[in-house]
Amino acid sequence: ASVPAGGLALLLGVLLWAPWRALHGAPVTELSGDQDFQLFLQRNLEFTRKIRGDVAALQRVVCDTLELCKEDELQLVRQELDIAQVPLEQCHKRTFQAETCFSQIRAGLRVYHDSLVTIKALLPEHAGLVQTLQLDTANLSSNIQQQMEDLGLATVTYPTENQDPHPTFSSHFHHQVGGFFILANFQRFLETAYRALRHLANL
Repeated sequence: ASVPAGGLALLLGVLLWAPWRALHGAPVTELSGDQDFQLFLQRNLEFTRKIRGDVAALQRVVCDTLELCKEDELQLVRQELDIAQVPLEQCHKRTFQAETCFSQIRAGLRVYHDSLVTIKALLPEHAGLVQTLQLDTANLSSNIQQQMEDLGLATVTYPTENQDPHPTFSSHFHHQVGGFFILANFQRFLETAYRALRHLANL
């Protein structure tokens, strides 16, 4: 069974627009019987959870080996770095469109996939985990792309605000702090994506 793109856009607009509790009245009947879509949600909930776990493992390494653990203590240094949170405002606007939201998620995954090169250089002894994380990030993006095509949603090339995935750092300490914030931002990004999938799966 296929899901009308307009119905999906409206449903996801209700779910992804903050706050999350604005779920009442969502037109869920179009999705409730779509087994392929529900299978996509369940599989990628698990996949996103795995990616979040791998990011958390790298965060623990940064904390244990570099003693960079608390974000609030590093805010002053962050101001000197060109490390930005990948935007997801297209998933929260009242004028939500599924194409732009999903495309923005995919654009963000691409940025984080590339920025993990910074982490690999910072933690060479954990290069295998970083490479696995890069592969999983690429696969999650591919899964979303395939689902968009299956639902008949247009693929939109969404700009990534010219964010440089390979920032340069003036010192090794700045490199360390930059890596810390890349992982912290990636974790928040994944939490948003996971929350959206979970609410859809629980309808």
